[in-house]
Amino acid sequence: MRALELARSGELGELRYFNSLFGQQVQADNIRLDKELSGGSLYDIGIYCINAARYLFRDEPIEVVGLTANNGEQRFSEVEEMTSALLRFSRERLATFTCSFGSAIVSQYELVGTKGLLRLENAYEYLGELKCITTINSKTTEKIFKPGDQFAPELIYFSDCILNDRPPEPSGNEGLADVRVINAIYESAKIGRVKRIEPVPKKRRPEREMEIKRPPVEEPELVGAAAPRSG
Repeated sequence: MRALELARSGELGELRYFNSLFGQQVQADNIRLDKELSGGSLYDIGIYCINAARYLFRDEPIEVVGLTANNGEQRFSEVEEMTSALLRFSRERLATFTCSFGSAIVSQYELVGTKGLLRLENAYEYLGELKCITTINSKTTEKIFKPGDQFAPELIYFSDCILNDRPPEPSGNEGLADVRVINAIYESAKIGRVKRIEPVPKKRRPEREMEIKRPPVEEPELVGAAAPRSG
């Protein structure tokens, strides 16, 4: 929400580009490496980068360029090891990202405008602190956001929408918008050229008044399962 407010406030100037990295080491027996059950790095974790660019620009991409890569390991026989993409938005704004199932753990994004920039570290994680670093007119500030429970607010919000017969935000259209971008990236990687997208119209975007806070929960003990990543 802090990043959204800065993006909308004009303090960063005219927004120009977004860049993100999201990677982890996925073990060979993990469900994420089953194409039918997971879909690959782009569907599993790249979607977070796409969604972040969309909500920070408050817009939909109009064309994309995609590349996939695979180092030849057996664990990546069904899904790509990593994907990189370039997204063009209206007003000549660009977003780039790389997501990977075979890298060291990284989870961050940067948003750069004509007057300043912000960087969010631990950007896509459900546990731990988030660090937001902003540089505006050569002055750098750092703000730490303490951990919170992200799932409890989701359940509270969706339950309230059901009880009051109110459409939720995000809705099914939000998922449709992300998936259309993902499909276009894969198509671009396949054909080796730019792929145009017909954007899904969005009438609503995340707002500060939607925020619900709940205290963090402890990471549960895994029973008969392994953590999704390591290293």
